[in-house]
Amino acid sequence: MDSAKSDMRRFHGIPASAGIAVGRLRVVDRRRLHVHENFVLEENTSTEIDRLQDAIIRTRDELATLKEQLRKTTGDEHLFFIETHQMILADERLFAETAAHIETGLLNAEGALRRTLAKYREIFSGITDAYLQERISDIEMVIEKILRNLVDEPHSPITHDDVQTIIAAHDISPADILQMDRSRIVGILTEIGGRTSHTSILARAFEMPAVAGVEGGADILLDGMPVILDGLSGEVIINPDQTTFVAYLERKRHFEYIGQELLKEAGLPAVTLDGHLTRLKGNVEIPEEGASVLRHGGEGVGLYRTEMLFMNRKDMPEEEEQYAIYAAMQQAIAPHPLTIRTLDAGGDKLLDGMSLTDEQNPALGVRAIRLALSMPEEFKKQLRAILRVSASGKVRIMFPMISGLDELRTARILLEEAKLELDSAGISYDRSLPVGVMIEVPSAVLVADLLAREADFFSVGTNDLVQYSLAIDRSNEHLSEMFQPLHPAILRSLKRVVDAAHQESIEAGICGEMAGDPLYLPVLLGLGFDELSMSAASIPRVKQVLRRYTKARAYEVAQACFQFGTAAEVDQYLKEVTNNRAEGFL
Repeated sequence: MDSAKSDMRRFHGIPASAGIAVGRLRVVDRRRLHVHENFVLEENTSTEIDRLQDAIIRTRDELATLKEQLRKTTGDEHLFFIETHQMILADERLFAETAAHIETGLLNAEGALRRTLAKYREIFSGITDAYLQERISDIEMVIEKILRNLVDEPHSPITHDDVQTIIAAHDISPADILQMDRSRIVGILTEIGGRTSHTSILARAFEMPAVAGVEGGADILLDGMPVILDGLSGEVIINPDQTTFVAYLERKRHFEYIGQELLKEAGLPAVTLDGHLTRLKGNVEIPEEGASVLRHGGEGVGLYRTEMLFMNRKDMPEEEEQYAIYAAMQQAIAPHPLTIRTLDAGGDKLLDGMSLTDEQNPALGVRAIRLALSMPEEFKKQLRAILRVSASGKVRIMFPMISGLDELRTARILLEEAKLELDSAGISYDRSLPVGVMIEVPSAVLVADLLAREADFFSVGTNDLVQYSLAIDRSNEHLSEMFQPLHPAILRSLKRVVDAAHQESIEAGICGEMAGDPLYLPVLLGLGFDELSMSAASIPRVKQVLRRYTKARAYEVAQACFQFGTAAEVDQYLKEVTNNRAEGFL
């Protein structure tokens, strides 16, 4: 790593998985297969359809074989990604729409598949939610597998060199990561994707540093060069000079040392110096993340997002399928409690299985609990599946985007119907299963006192609460600076929610991004929140800060925040408090 400074190159991407990796770059060809769209004679369309069908069958067999191989090497807990691809492949529309392109457009199978993919891309481009928008990558990976089987050029597993290796590719599938020798492959970078892609989620589960969206990072001319990959900042440095290498090596050591020190305290209780306990839990999407939550000192899951199970499919998932996934999640964190949020989709998160008309303003349309209540029979499938899981461990149910008592009462009625149906079938469940509501819209804040009388707990979704309260589209890059969790209106809303909950002797928690930021910890602790739920990696740092505070001091800090008139002033005050060594908490 003694290259001339002029040879050093810097790339910037999206920090997808925290950590710093140092090694040799290994560029692998995971680019989309280049195929030609050709016209065919009408009498040859049946041959192209047969080719398509054969490639789909070969892809199905390939996924089944891979699933069995991974079951032997990694266990059942890491098969969700393969099963997602199998569900996409099983969707009859994929074949039907492609066959229609062949017949009506007189296209070869390869060109028809590309047109089908273009249609899916157009649909997903209209989704504003970053997490759900990333699901197009799963469809792309499946279609890529079919294309490769059409031309008989399947991908081979990614191998490593005999040195610490950082893999660079246009894209990397979850299966690629599962098949890697992670003792030698220490980091990954991709030219596409983001923090919410399946690949990034799995990289975080394995605590493998990753950077996504690195344009030009998989240039074959970079193969074999020394590289530093910073999954904290999203920076990738190719051929670093000696000064840069030494600086990053020290940063890597410091990061890993801090991580090791924090993990030493992972098993300690999240209790303040004056004995106040606040539960710290994890936010998860897949069962694979459960182990990471526990390893980082989480006391269960405060938010289990169930949307992934409903994506990329023609029909809504049946009760048994949902039960199997929820049960796997519960087992992954047992004996700790699991809070399952019911389907939070619709509008900009419209599922393929839905048949709603286009909405001019999907963020304010038929979504979350509104969508669930509009399809009671499908909703009850999910409710029954959750109830059944509660027979095996501690489970709570949480309804999203509740705006008033009518929605909560209607949802509870359907929950009672689901219980009666299980009773009739002789199926057991936890009869005292707690039922909570997410506080995400201003109306819920204003009637929090009424909701607290009929809910068992509150969980504030600060991401949406800030968005709706301040009328800020959090996906609009031009408004990012106006997305202010410390806005006085938000702080007053949080206080109102906590006070209303405690007045009725129920608990209040937070499962939005605010919960995982140590800067906000004294405010949330001082306001009286009973539970904070965040990404697994955030738990140790928040726990460390909490254990060095007193509840009394946090209360003083929180009260002081109400003296300021702007978010910038509150932010500045908290940073001053944080940097004051007399506080002794960093």
